[in-house]
Amino acid sequence: MSTERILRDRITDNIIVEKRGGAGWITFNDAGRHNAVSVAMWEAIPVALAALNEDPAIRVVVVTGAGDRAFVSGANISQFDNMRSGEQAVLAYEKVAEAAQLALYDYDKPTLARIKGYCIGGGLNIALCCDLRIASDDSSFAIPAGKLGLGYRMTAIRNLVTAVGAARALEIFLTAKRFNAAEAAERGLLHKVVPADALDATVEDYVQAISANAPLTLKAGKKMIRQLQRIGPEVDMDAMTRLVLDCFESNDYREGRKAFAEKRPPVFTGT
Repeated sequence: MSTERILRDRITDNIIVEKRGGAGWITFNDAGRHNAVSVAMWEAIPVALAALNEDPAIRVVVVTGAGDRAFVSGANISQFDNMRSGEQAVLAYEKVAEAAQLALYDYDKPTLARIKGYCIGGGLNIALCCDLRIASDDSSFAIPAGKLGLGYRMTAIRNLVTAVGAARALEIFLTAKRFNAAEAAERGLLHKVVPADALDATVEDYVQAISANAPLTLKAGKKMIRQLQRIGPEVDMDAMTRLVLDCFESNDYREGRKAFAEKRPPVFTGT
């Protein structure tokens, strides 16, 4: 199988985009930070997806992380002081991250998350934006927003509820617990869990099965399913955004960031 890297000079090196036969691959490439997502990486995602969408030979897109330790460990917390502090900065960050995740969620072609290692916070939401999620048995999953005091946007909550249902979503979100791959699969976060040494072969089996099917049929069915998952017009999105902003403006968010940096448990006050 031939491999061609594209967009090398157009996007950050922390996102690798490749054409591998009939599959596109997008790799979060910052293994030293467990592939934590920077703003530049968020900005690269829609560009990468658009480039792969233009090639009719690409039938499916695989999203993964570099190295063996992480799929994506969440947002790059080193950028929080400058980019997720203050209402305007938070709104700007949310706009970029939301655009990237919606580009993946609403993508025309089938998408598959190949997960090995940490799949945490925003990383789990990236996986939930994909159509299928295949994980190695040594992977782990969590949404630790409650441990940091940050706001978790409405579309991310929608993705979680769609995957696991409201009851399981409440358990995952309210406890902020970390789950192993078997526990994540039991809760509906994953489609398949395999031994680490079988991950690539399993992903390839899915790629081949999807690629053999009629592209227009898959596109039509996926669009219909996404329509059924839309957030209803009765939801007050401005109010939901205000709730997120209130979290980012709180003393608890400042305490969560400080405690994370100091490697200690946070002490939250609800203010």
